[in-house]
Amino acid sequence: MDQGASQALVMLRVKDRLTSGKVEMLCKEHIGDKTNWRTMLKGQPDSQDLLALKQTLMEKIAPGLEAIKQEFGLQAVSEVDSPMHAINYPVSVYPSKITSINAEKTPEFSGVLNGIKGQYWLLDDNRVINIRKYSGYTVTLKAPDA
Repeated sequence: MDQGASQALVMLRVKDRLTSGKVEMLCKEHIGDKTNWRTMLKGQPDSQDLLALKQTLMEKIAPGLEAIKQEFGLQAVSEVDSPMHAINYPVSVYPSKITSINAEKTPEFSGVLNGIKGQYWLLDDNRVINIRKYSGYTVTLKAPDA
């Protein structure tokens, strides 16, 4: 959710972080793990059939999963039967042309918060700020007087 995913599906259960990393490397051979953040913030993407994609991916990584089980034990990784989850974000208006706010160059700014998608705040005038980038900063928010 932090990265703005609009759908999710649990595929596997692993015993530890090391095994998780090995499974991730198997998956990366067949699917990309990067999303263009600007495209993601321009609206809701089309829904995907994650169950079909999971089945295809599981077939492709089956030999690698078997190798992990042989090395780390049969309980190291197991398939999970899970429904697809839709993830909705509180966005009233998506930007049409994104202008990124850099809080180091513009430490004060104001505007209307049109939504939040993952780690991004979507403001009026097509402005966006990656709020996670400023972890550890002190931020003051003020609501307009009613």
